[in-house]
Amino acid sequence: MSRDELPKTHRALVLTSTTESPQIKTIPTPQPCPGSAIVRVVAANIISYSKDVYNGTRNYTFPLPLVIGTSGIGRVAAVGPDAVLLKPGDLVFIDSFIRGRDDSETAFLFGVHEGHSERSKILMRGEWRDATYAEYAKVPLENCYPLNEALLREKFGYEIEHLQEISGLMVPYGGLADIDLKPGETIIIAPATGSFGRMAVKIALAMGARVIAMGRNRVALHALAESDARIEAVQITEDWQGDLRSLQSFGPIDAYFDISPPEASSSTHFKSCLLSLRNSGRASFMGGLNGDLTIPIKAVVSRDLQLRGKWMYSRQNVKSLMKLIEMGLLKLDGRKVEKFALDDWEKGFDLAAKMSGTDGTAIIVP
Repeated sequence: MSRDELPKTHRALVLTSTTESPQIKTIPTPQPCPGSAIVRVVAANIISYSKDVYNGTRNYTFPLPLVIGTSGIGRVAAVGPDAVLLKPGDLVFIDSFIRGRDDSETAFLFGVHEGHSERSKILMRGEWRDATYAEYAKVPLENCYPLNEALLREKFGYEIEHLQEISGLMVPYGGLADIDLKPGETIIIAPATGSFGRMAVKIALAMGARVIAMGRNRVALHALAESDARIEAVQITEDWQGDLRSLQSFGPIDAYFDISPPEASSSTHFKSCLLSLRNSGRASFMGGLNGDLTIPIKAVVSRDLQLRGKWMYSRQNVKSLMKLIEMGLLKLDGRKVEKFALDDWEKGFDLAAKMSGTDGTAIIVP
């Protein structure tokens, strides 16, 4: 489809205020410019806490009005004049984590969060303002990752809803790759029973690691441990010494990945996990904690522990994750996917919240 063949208008879910619900509106269809592609959105992920983002509960900052949305799957409809790889009709993964071309440290999540600097605000308030809960989206060329449709759909038999899982898997993969998780290592995933935690477990196994899954939900932990012989389970009891002994019973622990929710700042599991690490062990923190942590600094220093924070992932991480999928090491099937049209967005948001911590997910199909 060329620029001239794009429809003049399209339907989109637009947020005008955090005190009012998003509304379906008919707005001008975005047009390609240098460095961009116009993508016909096929499916877009619904974050489990979407309502809290867009009603202001999470205090995320973003410009208004805003076409909301996240990462997704789509087909290229038109490209800018400098595109050399992408062409109309290509199936692509739409990556919502946009970085500045002249400053890779400047980044934001289109449709969700304008980032943490004045430079990232410039990006979101300009060319890349609107996201994927729409029929069409304008996306930077480098954020459109071509998918091997012949392999993924025809050979592996994945449907579009299966491919959409890439959106969620990318986040924990960024942290696991950042601490260079290796085959044969043992890693703690905490909490392992939430949506991102479950995906972290899945990825760590695909990377060849043994997983110690931690969480408070005994039933969910038991189900995880039963699903794969390489998964051990430890319940968080708030007795950090008891939890530490439980962790140490599994032998040397190489790494620890944490993706705790905002309300977990006072949890004792941070201490027990850090103290369980072997000498030169690594820890990745990706959670959205509201408060500060007390770090057992003597252990960190005396054992040469490495503590790393990670917000999202790199472009190379996306390509590496794709290779795991294309090699068949990381499976995309097995999750229950519920699809919602744009007009049913509220039902989708509600179900996504209820599915948090389960093997289910919800998506928007514009």
